[in-house]
Amino acid sequence: MAPYDSILDLIGNTPMVEVSRLSPNPRARIFMKLEGRNPGGSVKDRVALALVEQAEKDGILEPGREGQVLIEPTSGNTGIGLALVCRVKGYHLKVVLPTNVSVERRQLLELWGAEIIESPGSEGSNGAVRMARQLAAAHPEWVFLYQYANLANPAAHYEGTGPEIWRDCPEVTHFVAGLGTSGTLLGAGRYLKDQNPDVKVWAVEPPAGEMVDGLRNLDDGYIPPIFEELGGSSLLDRKTVVRPRESIEWTRRLAEVGLFVGISSGAAMAGAVKCAGEVPEDGQAVIVVISADDGWKYLSTGAWTDDLDTVVERAASIIYF
Repeated sequence: MAPYDSILDLIGNTPMVEVSRLSPNPRARIFMKLEGRNPGGSVKDRVALALVEQAEKDGILEPGREGQVLIEPTSGNTGIGLALVCRVKGYHLKVVLPTNVSVERRQLLELWGAEIIESPGSEGSNGAVRMARQLAAAHPEWVFLYQYANLANPAAHYEGTGPEIWRDCPEVTHFVAGLGTSGTLLGAGRYLKDQNPDVKVWAVEPPAGEMVDGLRNLDDGYIPPIFEELGGSSLLDRKTVVRPRESIEWTRRLAEVGLFVGISSGAAMAGAVKCAGEVPEDGQAVIVVISADDGWKYLSTGAWTDDLDTVVERAASIIYF
């Protein structure tokens, strides 16, 4: 294998592994795309690089010019991806981060030189978004990429994640991913439907008012602008609710097939299992589910080792995603 010119060239082309041993239905095969294999450790590396490169193409950012500052709200993974990209490219990044994230995510942000601005943990990612928008308005000299409204977010998945899934698993019948910014669903889901309109797109969301791994319930009062602009409601064939306990249970069960993944991957897997359970007796399904990241950033939460009830209770106050 030839060496790469930059660590950023390793973003994308993540592997896929079959996890059908965990399927409740022998007529439904399940494949998990391992986005934790990106260099920054999550699917958000794709978005981070796309946001910055699009800003450079648009002339909003100028490579090599000193003193350029970016600001972005995050509950962890987007900020980590941006911190990596900015460190390599020489930009200064400010991230608005809820106080109740795992210590590993804060350490990774600091490792790559991001400046952390704390937002109230009780307000979750929505509070971080509000604060970032206020700060960006007060400092127009800062570059606000705003992943929730930036079309480069779903474009990263339409141009990367979706084609990779189609290349590696063209027999896909269902695509399942967590609903956060909605970029993965909008981008990869749209690409797959463009190749085969019969592909079903399932979104996994938490119950209204509950936190599951940084996922988002649209009834909680904030709908990402890209979701509305790109017709997310018409794209999705199904939204399924996954509770914190299910997310943690399935995160632990994925270890049975050797996968050490983050809690949102457990939530997505729970959604894939529900999808598999609805395949009719005379039908077949090939389900591709996104694993947003690996489990390394969550070891301090005790999600794999502590009593399940304790971990579920803890999920009400710690953002795991």
